[in-house]
Amino acid sequence: MLTKYGIDNIIILLFLSTVLIVSSAFISRAWVSSIFVSIGILLLFFTLWFFRDPERTIPESVLKDESLVIAPADGKIVQIIKVNESVYLKQNAVQISIFLSPLDVHVNRVPISGIVKYFKYNPGNYLIATHPKSSELNEQSHIGMENSSGKIFFKQIVGIVARRLVWDIRVGDTLKAGQRFGMMKFGSRMDVILPENSEIFVKENQSVIAGESIIAKMINQ
Repeated sequence: MLTKYGIDNIIILLFLSTVLIVSSAFISRAWVSSIFVSIGILLLFFTLWFFRDPERTIPESVLKDESLVIAPADGKIVQIIKVNESVYLKQNAVQISIFLSPLDVHVNRVPISGIVKYFKYNPGNYLIATHPKSSELNEQSHIGMENSSGKIFFKQIVGIVARRLVWDIRVGDTLKAGQRFGMMKFGSRMDVILPENSEIFVKENQSVIAGESIIAKMINQ
């Protein structure tokens, strides 16, 4: 299945792929024709691969326990640090950063069940997504959610190649853990920020799967 969040890109890329392949039939030089066909096929496979949107099995424990937090993005944990979060949580916190390579699924999923209490889009720079400062300086969206177990703050952050964030949620929405909510295109990063007393289940360099990997547990104070 292809994601609805990339329909505009998918149409353009499939059109370009078709043009390249069809054009090759009108090129007399075989080697040039082969290049056109090869690029067209590669572009086709890239489109189908990058914009894929596989189904995920949300853990039953997450659906029953609102304190459990699942990964909102596929990728690798590149950083787990203590921060002072002054935008939404407004307290000392722990930040879990997930880096998405161009090979990862880029559809994002909601990390907890709850209500969206805060949203803000921030235009910015385009540092490589693994750069520590990308969390502060890059183009990003900020999302704050709350449920009976507490608050969580997470950020969609684009990288050096990506220039577009997609989301379809707004303040006041009630969401379920694992529900699709948007996409970060062409290499990006997701920061998940939790109260500092939260129990963290992942380590740096660990790979996680959006909607399936349980990354933390919020502890009610």
